[in-house]
Amino acid sequence: METLEDIIGYIGEFVWGGLDIPVVEFGLLVPLLLGTGLFLTIMLRGVQFTKLFYSLWLALIKRKEEGALGDVSHYQALTVALAATVGVGNIAGVGSAIAVGGAGALFWMWVTGLVGMATKYSEAFLGVKYRRQDAAGEQSGGPMFYISEGLREKYGDGKMAALGKVLAILFAIFGALAAFGIGNGVQSGQVASTLDNEWGFPTWATGLVLMLVAALVILGGIKSIGRFTAAFVPFMAIFYLLGATVILLLNIADLPQAIATIFEGAFTGEAAAGGFLGAGILLVLRQGVARGIFSNESGLGTGGIAAAAAKTTHEVRQAMVSMTQTFLDTLVVVTFTGLVIVTTGMYTEVDDEGEQLQDAVLTAESFREGLPGDWGGTLVSLAVVFFAFSTLLGWAYYGERCMDRLFGRVAVTPYRVVFCLFILVGSVASLDLVWDIADILNGLMALPNLVGLILLAVTVRRTNIEFFSRPEWKLITVKPEAE
Repeated sequence: METLEDIIGYIGEFVWGGLDIPVVEFGLLVPLLLGTGLFLTIMLRGVQFTKLFYSLWLALIKRKEEGALGDVSHYQALTVALAATVGVGNIAGVGSAIAVGGAGALFWMWVTGLVGMATKYSEAFLGVKYRRQDAAGEQSGGPMFYISEGLREKYGDGKMAALGKVLAILFAIFGALAAFGIGNGVQSGQVASTLDNEWGFPTWATGLVLMLVAALVILGGIKSIGRFTAAFVPFMAIFYLLGATVILLLNIADLPQAIATIFEGAFTGEAAAGGFLGAGILLVLRQGVARGIFSNESGLGTGGIAAAAAKTTHEVRQAMVSMTQTFLDTLVVVTFTGLVIVTTGMYTEVDDEGEQLQDAVLTAESFREGLPGDWGGTLVSLAVVFFAFSTLLGWAYYGERCMDRLFGRVAVTPYRVVFCLFILVGSVASLDLVWDIADILNGLMALPNLVGLILLAVTVRRTNIEFFSRPEWKLITVKPEAE
């Protein structure tokens, strides 16, 4: 088992960074994810900045479009995506980034979120444009469809079409497997560990309850998941943000210094591990980008899967809605978590054994420090349960869509059952090993998706320019299937 963990850890460091080798110290995916987001931001003329306020209105106020083809409203599609991303990454991921990279890691999480909005926009656009109906009449889309269909449409039947098909199949395989890691084992394991540490609940009992409750929602499919997340996600987010807001108000005098520390640390490597100054800066940047991606999933391709289920009259309109998910996840929830950690100063503290506080423990101790009594620890523990449970629901849908691409509709129900059963397994498994496997599978998902996004960027750009060049763009309701 130790040998297996060492091998998986080495692969994870090669993919996400951490090896003591100059060429790959920064990791294979971190520069590719950040670079793709920056490239798409330029290609789309900064759509995440110029259309943000209208996108938020469309997503949170208007919420749905009448007479559009799809399975759920675009608000429900957004909450499914938020359910999958507003999870342990917003609590443990932020704590991990700041513990290892210092306060400055939060700045690079912000940067990752801002450029990641363009990535998410492109994923959603392509997800809707190339979606199809499965055998049960439900919409199915995402990288496993838009990579193959998009490259075939753009380059014709040839080597590029063959490449697209291979990349699409690889994404579907990695996505179906990754759902058991980031979307299942990590989440159920973190919930079981948190409740065991906080209140002494047996891990197997927590896993059993999670499995049964999740099955009630997951086995009903996307419409059941969409209805549940539409009601559940706003409640859990507001609950968590209110607690963080109280802490920041109680410590408002320390807030300006905390913000200054974040910006200083981003470029100096303050409080980061590592030897000389340059190594510290690289570590801050790597932690911020890697954990930022883990939190908002921009580049993994999952945004396109959720968007494909939406009732929308134009792929650009759903793309605007979907990119708000990254904004809400990283620029709102992650920001509040990070500010609480830095403002309370707990990221520089150690435990009784002299070890630095890490992951969800750091976040919990920061909230406990910021709120009177033990309310902070209770709030974070409940937030872990809410956030992780919602992530289980979103990733169950992502995994089943990948299985539909590989084997057809016949594989969907068996996959849902196995996914639910694995929740119990994840609750009692080694959490460190599950995290490492999840990181690797996320990377394997991202690679084919990023290649597809880069090759299809011109397709997104062309329609984007045409759509927004018309004065009546807010009223355009041409269905993508009819174009």
